[in-house]
Amino acid sequence: MGVLLDIEDLHRVYHVGTEDVHALAGVSLRIQEGEYVAIMGPSGSGKSTIMNIIGCLDTPTSGRYRLKDREVSSLGDDELARVRNEEIGFVFQTFNLLARADALHNVELPLIYAGVPPAERRRRAEEALASVGLADRMKHKPNELSGGQRQRVAVARALVNRPSLLLADEPTGNLDTRTGDEIMALFGTINAAGKSVIVVTHEEDVAARSRRIVRLRDGKIESDLVTESRAAVAGAR
Repeated sequence: MGVLLDIEDLHRVYHVGTEDVHALAGVSLRIQEGEYVAIMGPSGSGKSTIMNIIGCLDTPTSGRYRLKDREVSSLGDDELARVRNEEIGFVFQTFNLLARADALHNVELPLIYAGVPPAERRRRAEEALASVGLADRMKHKPNELSGGQRQRVAVARALVNRPSLLLADEPTGNLDTRTGDEIMALFGTINAAGKSVIVVTHEEDVAARSRRIVRLRDGKIESDLVTESRAAVAGAR
């Protein structure tokens, strides 16, 4: 597999009043296609900033970011929006579902933005919901679903456009422990099928499900380690 994303000497400076806040201070990171990576760090470490840049929601002050051999660090807003819709599926802590729309319509939304014809939209949305175990909940609205089911709808929506990367921000933050474990098991299944997964989290047990943990502190990478589970698999080969 090739390189999914390549970040080199990334800096992000925010101007807050008369102060310059260095959210990222020279981060370099390479992630291969098919990897399952957790990005961790305390509050103020830069993990949210790097997530926003990886997700093309923000641009760096300096440095380079290539996504699938495409330089995206200097793209304009319209081009970034296109990359987001085509290459990245987002899963957020708060689900971000439309309250008045059923699960099927919520999952169809990225396809509407992409200009996919209605019949194809419906077919792909139904497939995505079935893939996360919600074939029997397609017509239910968010308030008729449990927290875990709502997050599964969000995962289906993230996958429906067949992105290169599934990017999750604290995906179990609003879920109880058992339901959170189910969602993380789902991420494992998605990764095992070949999808690249990056989870941004402050929870050690969530990060432990990944195959690689990158820890940030003060805007820099403090450590970048393969987890024991991947090392054990590699040793068995």
